[in-house]
Order: sequence, then structure tokens, then C-alpha cells
Amino acid sequence: MNYKEKTVARGAEAIVYKLGSKVVKDRIPKGYRHPDLDNKLRTRRTKSEEKLLSKASEIVSTPKPLITSSSSDNYKIHMPYIPGKKLSEHLDKLKNYQTICKKIGQSLAKLHDAGLIHGDLTTSNLILTKNNKVFFIDFGLGFHSTRIEDKAVDLHLISQALEAKHSSIHEKAFKSILQGYKSSKNYQETIKRLEKVESRGRYKKQY
Repeated sequence: MNYKEKTVARGAEAIVYKLGSKVVKDRIPKGYRHPDLDNKLRTRRTKSEEKLLSKASEIVSTPKPLITSSSSDNYKIHMPYIPGKKLSEHLDKLKNYQTICKKIGQSLAKLHDAGLIHGDLTTSNLILTKNNKVFFIDFGLGFHSTRIEDKAVDLHLISQALEAKHSSIHEKAFKSILQGYKSSKNYQETIKRLEKVESRGRYKKQY
């Protein structure tokens, strides 16, 4: 496959490329691993992410995997292409960024209440469409969990991402996310645990 002209994103584990009206996430082989082990890991991680995406798509806005029948798709996830802006590149420029951040918090609360953890929650993995819908993408590090610690770490990750990439609006943006997250049935417990997670770092924030 020649990815050169079609690549949408490239990471350590996979390449995402556009193919007509869809995108394909293709987990690339790792030369340092034994081929049999590499095949097993890539297949398992692909199927795991595919299941997470399917479940998440029933709860929040996220691209739902498309059904394919090809045996070569063990390492690939086919999804509809979501036209929109990556929030990592546009959040600071939006006048309604606080409203958008509240929506992120509301969606995250729904995911967590359903026992889904994103695992890599940054603004690079959030797409804003023309009708102001926020799509969650890339569940490659996601997993099922009802642990309060895991939910708190998801919040910690988005807080860190905002501070690193959107420092001028970080505090207001994260407060808006927490405002939306109040809809979670475990809100109080998760915020208390978030304070503990933050306290392990350089400083402790108050929410």
C-alpha cells in the first residue's frame, strides 16, 4: 500500500489513510518482534479497538467501524471519514470553546458511565464537525473499566493536553469539561481521585 498521498495520521502503532469516503486504520508490522507474535498482537489490538469503537459509537459521537469480509483486514479498521477540525489545531481559535469543552465533558461522562476508558484523551483525538458535534477518535489505548482511578486518569490526560497545547485557555477549558462531566453518576468520587492523581505530580489543583 502506498500511503504517501492518502495518509491522514501516522503514529507508532498504526497509519490512518483515506480511502474514498472512508478512512482505514492499519496497524503496521514491527520488525523487532517475532513475526508470529507480531501478527497475534496486531490482530488482538485491532479487534479490541474495533469492539470499543462499536460500543462507543452507540453512546457518543465516534466513527463506527464498517463491516468488511476480507481476510487481509486482521490489522485494519475501516471507518467512515469524519470531515471536521482537529481540536488540537483549532480549540484556541473558537469563540465558543467553553461550550465545546462542556460537550466533551458530557460525552466523557457517558463513556465512563458505560465502563469505557479512552486511554489517550487529547485534543488531537477530538474532531469538531460543522454542526458543532465533537467526535472522539482513536481508541487504540482504550479499555473497559469501572475503576474510579481509570476515569480520573482520563480526565488528567485531557487536563495535561490542554495545559501543554492550549495554555492560554487551559483553566477555563478544563473547568468547562468538568462542568459537563458533572452528569456522570460517579462525578464526586472521580474528582476526589483526580485530586490525588494530580497530587502525585509537581502540584495539586483544586476543583
